[in-house]
Amino acid sequence: MKRKVLPARFYRTATGAEPVRKWLKALSREDKRIVGTDIATVEFGWPVGMPTCRPLASRRGLLEVRSSLTQNRIARVLFCKHQGQMVLLHGFIKKTQRTPENDLDLAVKRQKEVEGGKAAK
Repeated sequence: MKRKVLPARFYRTATGAEPVRKWLKALSREDKRIVGTDIATVEFGWPVGMPTCRPLASRRGLLEVRSSLTQNRIARVLFCKHQGQMVLLHGFIKKTQRTPENDLDLAVKRQKEVEGGKAAK
């Protein structure tokens, strides 16, 4: 069996909540499968480029997994690389061409926690 090059883990808050896991669980079965497959593509195939994954130019060290969901919707899972893992920081349904600043800011805040060692492992 092929080994994961960049295994994924969920960002965890200080209280133990895993917001991306919670967001994924709220998706339909088909949408969960699509996002999960795209995350697995990055885990097993790293480094992976477009159309599945790309760095966010405006945010250093932040990358996105790009998923095309059912009903013509688009999902993004923002992540950073930390200690040989992809840390899934924030997931959302994209409604506009540009990634909303509040989504980026939240991911950057979580990224700083992970890299600063403040978030639970």
